[in-house]
Amino acid sequence: MNLYAVRPLGQDTWPDFARLVEENNGVWGGCWCMWYHGQGDCEDTPAARREAKAHRVREGRAHAALVYDGDLCVGWCQFGSPSELPRIHNSRAYLAGAGAPADWRITCFFSRKGHRGRGVADAALRGVLEQIAAMGGGRVEGFPEDTKGRKASAAFLFNGSLSTFERLGFERSRRIGKHKWVVVRTVP
Repeated sequence: MNLYAVRPLGQDTWPDFARLVEENNGVWGGCWCMWYHGQGDCEDTPAARREAKAHRVREGRAHAALVYDGDLCVGWCQFGSPSELPRIHNSRAYLAGAGAPADWRITCFFSRKGHRGRGVADAALRGVLEQIAAMGGGRVEGFPEDTKGRKASAAFLFNGSLSTFERLGFERSRRIGKHKWVVVRTVP
């Protein structure tokens, strides 16, 4: 049984997303989930990143699955096309083994403190896959960390965990860091 509802990020859900980010110091010190977009379109300040994110949402150039526990937004998972999300951590390793580009990238997750380890990331990833299917599907890639056999703080698993992706049908493509993988799945 799914405990959470999932809705797409859009103008109607922006206030919920913004409230969650603001309550958590802009997330990772004011990122506003803009790093993967590239920050060339805004100043390097939390306020500028907030406005740039809001602008992208208004234009339909920012995608995410927002997870709700009742009326409270408790997390999200960001996704988009490679042109929307051109930046990748470990990009040199990523490019060294890259084949044909994916249609979609899943770049970051966030869960509200007190909800971590309670299925928020799983619900968010499921929501992303549903949104991608509704948008025509395609080849999807993510960049999760393998946490098996080691302690990893859920607060720092911003790319998600390998086990969550594998549970939802993603397959390992190649390693791009000590614990980081490229995983892929095709969504019809």
